[in-house]
Amino acid sequence: MIAWIIAAVVVVILIIIYISAYNGLIKGRTYVQESWSQIDVQLKRRNDLIPNLIETVKGYSHYEQSTLEKVVGLRNQLVNSSGDDHQKTMAVSDQLSNSLKSIFAVAEAYPDLKADQEYTKLMEELTNTENKIAYSRQLYNSSVASFNLKIQSFPSNIVASIHHFKISEYLQVPEEEKQAPKVSFDK
Repeated sequence: MIAWIIAAVVVVILIIIYISAYNGLIKGRTYVQESWSQIDVQLKRRNDLIPNLIETVKGYSHYEQSTLEKVVGLRNQLVNSSGDDHQKTMAVSDQLSNSLKSIFAVAEAYPDLKADQEYTKLMEELTNTENKIAYSRQLYNSSVASFNLKIQSFPSNIVASIHHFKISEYLQVPEEEKQAPKVSFDK
């Protein structure tokens, strides 16, 4: 009789551990999805700001057409992407961020543009959005790390393999952005 009670207690404990591990994996996967959603929201916000910025800059910089076209093309690429390939989405987003830096540089050549209140407001909003994108990327990678840890740790790794949970990929920084900028003090 005592053996049956002990066996029943062990089974109940194992069931509780299993349910806890499964729920932890579901929670981790949900956090990863939610943190990607935050990136997506910020990318949409930036994409919504870009047409206003282009219109504002267009009036001042007739000679910078290729920069503006590149920004519009990358924005359209992001808007039309499926969003399933996070690495590809972020690669296009990184290219767009770099192109926006070119527009910031264009403003330096046009003092009237720098003084334009609409331009200043848009640049401030874009800068804030870029900062939010960077923060959201950090949150995503943190959520991925936590989720991947659960997938690889005992006993949740057993539950993860039974239910086919897969390791999530971190968002990577492009190699060219990891390199230190080359600075020359020669004139």
